Parts: sequence; structure tokens; C-alpha cells
Amino acid sequence: MLSRRTSRRLTTASVAVAVLALGGCTGSDDETKSASGTGPSVIAPGKPGEAAETLSAEEAAKQRTDDDTPNSADVDYARMMVEHHTQALEMTELAPKRTESTQVKRLAERIAAAQGPEIDSMNAWLESHGGEKKNTGHDHEAMPGMATEAQLQKLRAAKGEAFDELFLKLMITHHDGAVTMATDVKAQGNNLQIEEMADDVIAQQTAEISRMRDMS
Repeated sequence: MLSRRTSRRLTTASVAVAVLALGGCTGSDDETKSASGTGPSVIAPGKPGEAAETLSAEEAAKQRTDDDTPNSADVDYARMMVEHHTQALEMTELAPKRTESTQVKRLAERIAAAQGPEIDSMNAWLESHGGEKKNTGHDHEAMPGMATEAQLQKLRAAKGEAFDELFLKLMITHHDGAVTMATDVKAQGNNLQIEEMADDVIAQQTAEISRMRDMS
């Protein structure tokens, strides 16, 4: 399946081909002018299932410019992922005093080192795009992969091998949820920076899921 940005590039290339094809035709001035009289008309391929459009050169130029204005999916993703990452940090903070595994301790440190800066980046993105940091439109536990309060209380009470086992189980589920959210926003969002953040989440957390499954 082509990404949105790949589709835009293909559309741009198709428009350019159409311009060249029309530019090579001969005819009267009336035939080569668009309805607005600004130059040769351009046939722009429509979206899947839609007919092609005839645009002026100026309109075609505007259409070739990528528009990555954030939509509601982008804003919701940033808000939810801040909260999602925050819970992951709460879980990793428990590891140093409760784990008996050096591997689990190092894993927790890596997760915290990665997700702390990501929270800062998403909060900065929200500020620059007029979005409130606080997530008020989603149920905390309804987000994919989020641990329930009962599960967190059990994790806080666990030590040694019991902690390691529960930590890995909850964190694998948590990471799976983050990958789901990132995949969804890549399909539904429109902002390039959010898409790049989502790509980072998918790559990093998929690798960590594999590592944690090997440790389980």
C-alpha cells in the first residue's frame, strides 16, 4: 500500500507529465488557455475512484505542494501518546529497586531514556500547533496497551522474579498498543512530523517487543 506522501509524489509526477503532453500540442491561443486565462490547462489525475480534473497551471502548481496541516488524528495521537509514554515511565521507575534481573533493569533504562525525550517533543509539537497538552477526550484505560490501575498496583507490590515477569508482560502489551496507535495515525493523520514520530515509535518499540519476548 502506498503511503500518503508517496501518493502525493506520484500525483506530482503525473501532473508534470500532463503538463508536458499538453505543452507539446499545437493549437490556437484559445485552446491553450485555461478558463482563468493564466496559461495552459493541466489534466490532474483524480484520487482513487474520482475523475481527473482540468486545472490552470497556477492551480496545478498549488496542488503539487504538499500540505501537511495537522488534522484531528495528529493532535489526538500526540495527546494520547504523551499519556501513554508517561505510564511507561511510571513502570520503568519501579525497576531499579524491584528487579533482580540486570537485563530488565537495562531495558527499563533504555525505555525511559527514549520515551522521556519523545514526551518533550510531542508536548512541544502540541504547543506549536495550538493543541492542549492534556488529553481530555479519551478514557485513560481505553487507549491500546494501557495497564489498569489494578495491574499497576500489583506491579508496585511485586519484587524479584515476580516483578520481572509482570513487568515484561505489561510492557510488551504496552508497546503493542503504542505500535497500534502509531500505525493508525500514519493512515489517518496528515502531518509529516507526526508521521516521522510514529515511524520512530514503530521501529523502536517493535525491536523492544522482540527483545522482551526473548527475555520472558
